[in-house]
Amino acid sequence: MSGALLTPTHAHAASAASPWLQRWAHLLPPGARVLDVACGGGRHLAYLSERGCVVTGVDRDGTALALAAERAPSASLTQADIEHGPWPWPGRQFDAVVITNYLWRPLIPTLRASVALGGVLIWETFAHGNETVGKPSRPDFLLAPGELLRVAEGWRVIAFEDGFVPEPARFVQRIVAVNQAAEPSAPPRYPLT
Repeated sequence: MSGALLTPTHAHAASAASPWLQRWAHLLPPGARVLDVACGGGRHLAYLSERGCVVTGVDRDGTALALAAERAPSASLTQADIEHGPWPWPGRQFDAVVITNYLWRPLIPTLRASVALGGVLIWETFAHGNETVGKPSRPDFLLAPGELLRVAEGWRVIAFEDGFVPEPARFVQRIVAVNQAAEPSAPPRYPLT
């Protein structure tokens, strides 16, 4: 069994970065070390690399990674089955972890541990209700109501959405959260652009 993943097609891989990622990319300064999990054809790697981030991508699909290498030549790419094999970066942390259209719950502790203190988690994937409009439709691959809020428990949640997107029709949850050890006396202000 594999995590829910929007299978990369050439049309999908050639598409622009997710509007959710584009909206929150300003939280990642130039030079930020970013991991794109299940990066597919590299649309997010290319976008973040153009913004000056140091990008790393992982995917099990070698064909998708070849396209990612073309789109983001400076990206560090790893072909790995992160669901059934070892995590490629044990103990390594990133300034941001980006995940779109992918869910494999056993990886959640590893993904959280991969976000450095002060780092950002940007996650957008399918949610309960998607079974009424298409695939994925299995509950294993659909976030329960508020599930990403529980994933980010103890962190500073900057933005969260849980709802329906009409084009293409899908139910999604999205979160942007900062790994903060404790609430500072004067919390930083994150621009909501």
